[in-house]
Amino acid sequence: MWSIYRRCTAEFIGTFWLVFGGCGSAVIAAAFPNVGIGLLGVALAFGLTVLTMAYAVGHISGGHFNPAVSVGLWAGGRIPASDLLPYIVAQVFGAIVAAGVLYLIASGKAGFDVSAGFAANGYGAHSPGEYSMGAGFLTEVVMTFMFLMIILGVTDSRAPQGFAPLAIGLGLTLIHLVSIPVTNTSVNPARSTGPALFVGGWALVQLWMFWVAPMIGAVLAGLTHRWLSTTVHRNDWQAASPTRGPSTVP
Repeated sequence: MWSIYRRCTAEFIGTFWLVFGGCGSAVIAAAFPNVGIGLLGVALAFGLTVLTMAYAVGHISGGHFNPAVSVGLWAGGRIPASDLLPYIVAQVFGAIVAAGVLYLIASGKAGFDVSAGFAANGYGAHSPGEYSMGAGFLTEVVMTFMFLMIILGVTDSRAPQGFAPLAIGLGLTLIHLVSIPVTNTSVNPARSTGPALFVGGWALVQLWMFWVAPMIGAVLAGLTHRWLSTTVHRNDWQAASPTRGPSTVP
């Protein structure tokens, strides 16, 4: 019983850091006068949050920090279904608390206006580049698919050990570099939920897409990687047993 509480606490902390660090860089530092970190800095901040927390608490919970990652790992046969609800609740709660702390800090500056965006995800008029809903939906599906393919691949038992957080963090950085102009980049329903609750209005109306699209991408990636892994295992088995034909593979 205590194991799930510890793992969920790790997921809460990791997701808190992801939202606070990533969204915080966008809200506080992206356009700071003269020394703003810009799009590149925000993309790097999101990647660094995952990288640092994967090393810090990944050995406790697996380092998901994202409901779509948990669902993708379940679809890929990596975690049991019983872990999904506790993990997702912890992740969403961590994101909401992070957004709340960020709101308290950001509102300490005169002229702060949460309706200006607060790093919320959106499409159409609320997309940074005013991309359509269709473009945003496709972007979130594809980016989440590739993010899960990276995660599933680098955490495979046959992959080089110890470097998974680096690949995952850099992968998330790349994803943000491509898709911030389209949707402000979600690929993470918890990350989208936290800021949306404080922005309200349009952010809550559009929040559905940042749950549905990442989940679709995650499930597709889980199933794809599961199929690829099965194929690779069979080919390895055949290579080790050259006298046996394909029909004998179990």
